[in-house]
Amino acid sequence: MAESMAGRSNSAPVIPQFSGENYQIWVVKMRYYLRSQGLWEIVDEDKQVPPLRANPTLAQIKLHEEEKMKRDKAITFLHSALSDAIFTSIMHLETAKQIWDELKERFEGNERVKSVKLLTLKREFELFKMKEDESVKDYSSKLLELVNQMRLYGEVVEDFKVVEKILISLPEKFEAKVTAIEESCDLKRLTISEMISKLQAQEQRNSMRNVDVSEGAFQAKQTGERSSTVNQKWLKHEKKQW
Repeated sequence: MAESMAGRSNSAPVIPQFSGENYQIWVVKMRYYLRSQGLWEIVDEDKQVPPLRANPTLAQIKLHEEEKMKRDKAITFLHSALSDAIFTSIMHLETAKQIWDELKERFEGNERVKSVKLLTLKREFELFKMKEDESVKDYSSKLLELVNQMRLYGEVVEDFKVVEKILISLPEKFEAKVTAIEESCDLKRLTISEMISKLQAQEQRNSMRNVDVSEGAFQAKQTGERSSTVNQKWLKHEKKQW
C-alpha cells in the first residue's frame, strides 16, 4: 500500500488537454506545466543549444545531448496536449515556439476581439445582481466565474472590488447584514470566501426563521380549527338542550 501511494505521489502531472475550447484557461495550465518540466524557456524564447566546442569532454557531450533532447521533449508535450484535429494542423511546424505562437494567433484572437470581449464581460460585471430567489452559493459561483473570465482576458480584478460588488448587488433581505459588515469589517482586508461565508450564515438564519414562522402559523391554524370544532359541538349541544 505504501509503495502504491508513493508511486502515485511521484508520478508526473497530467498534460493539460486542448481541443479548441477555453484556450485562455488551457494556456495558463500549459505554461505552468512546461515550467515545472524546465521547458518554458525553450517554448517562450526558442532557446537554442550552443554547438559543442572542440575536443569536448564526455560530460559536455552528455549535457549537450540533454539540452537537445529538451527541445524535442517540449514539442512532444505540446503534441500530446492537442486533440487530433488541432495536431494535424500544426504538425508541420518544427519548433515548440512556432507551435505555441501558431496556437496563440489562432485561438486567442487579435487585440480588437479581446478588447470587445473584455468590454462585454466588464459590462456584465457592472450589471450583475443577485436574484431574490437565488441562493448565495449559486450567485457567488456565477459572479466568480465572470470575474475569472475577466482575469483571463488580462483585466486586473482585485478581491476587494469583488467584495464591494457583492455588497451592492444583494437583495433587500440582506440589507441589515450588509450594514453590519460595512460597520464592522475592513472591506479591503475581507476575503471573498469570508464574505460568502458571512452571507451563507445569514441565509441559513433567515431560512430557520422562515421555518419557525411557518410552523407557528401552522400550529395557530390547527389550534384555531380545534377551537372552532369544539365551539360548534357546544352550540349544537346547547340547541338540543334548548
